Amino acid sequence: MAQARLMIFDCDGVLVDSEPLAAKAYERVYEKHGMPGVHGGIIAQCIGMKQSDIIMKIKELTGHQFPPAADGDIWAETKLLFSEELKPTPGIEPFLSELAGNRCVASSSSVERINHSLSVTGLSRFFGEAIFSSSMVKNGKPAPDIFLHAAEKMGAKPADCIVIEDSPFGIQGAVAAGMIAIGYTGGGHTYPEHSARLKAAGADFVCADWHEVSRELAKTGRAGLS
Repeated sequence: MAQARLMIFDCDGVLVDSEPLAAKAYERVYEKHGMPGVHGGIIAQCIGMKQSDIIMKIKELTGHQFPPAADGDIWAETKLLFSEELKPTPGIEPFLSELAGNRCVASSSSVERINHSLSVTGLSRFFGEAIFSSSMVKNGKPAPDIFLHAAEKMGAKPADCIVIEDSPFGIQGAVAAGMIAIGYTGGGHTYPEHSARLKAAGADFVCADWHEVSRELAKTGRAGLS
């Protein structure tokens, strides 16, 4: 079976089931600063973005201008919730244990948040230092920058990479990078139109769990499982 040179995993909503907790953190922090109404439906429109872009999107949707000096409050609340409640997405550990070939993480989150998420869920051992954040590049998703950066650092050609993403922004970025894009809908934040939106963004196929990802990869012969 032919193997991909590199499999690139988004972190939030793909490796870890973090999006419902992250939405709760934004809601709490905005309310703390006197800006209520930043509910899950608002944050759902920001999935896949880096924090600075999320803050801009929330302002666009609600009119709330978050004070720049308080940016650290968002991560502080998020970290607290993650430490107490964050779990891996169901089935990801056996999937990674059986996965052959190189892999890395390419996420819109900060390096600190990625490392914390992988640490508290026990997934760090699968990636080592192969961690890439949008903070390392000029443009966040849906731009292809983070994926191209990850491929370059890992010594892979874009055409030899497979990206697994849960957000339309991430899928768009993977497609723009010239990579195979797999949509994933197995996180706790999934919704009825999730699969259709990932397909519309350009996903080559969409999977609801890691068993399905394994089956699709086996069908295509694009990646190997040991």
